[in-house]
Amino acid sequence: MPRDFVAPTECPVCGAAVPRNARACPGCGADERSGWNEEATRYDGLNLPDSAFEDEPPAQSRRAPGWLWPLVGFVTLAAIIAAFIFR
Repeated sequence: MPRDFVAPTECPVCGAAVPRNARACPGCGADERSGWNEEATRYDGLNLPDSAFEDEPPAQSRRAPGWLWPLVGFVTLAAIIAAFIFR
């Protein structure tokens, strides 16, 4: 690291206070090589679109008919019983 490098007073990654002669952030470990630079901006969320915060219910996903899972269970049970009977 160059000698003339001056650490920022606040970490641009996590926002923790950085001591004057620190080589890395004491909060998250970020340094100049891992993204600790003057142009970096503080992480402030997930960058979700505004539509993610609307009060609309989510679109319904396509679901299997109500009779499908009982049928799958019955066929599986019948296959297990047949395997024991016809060994």
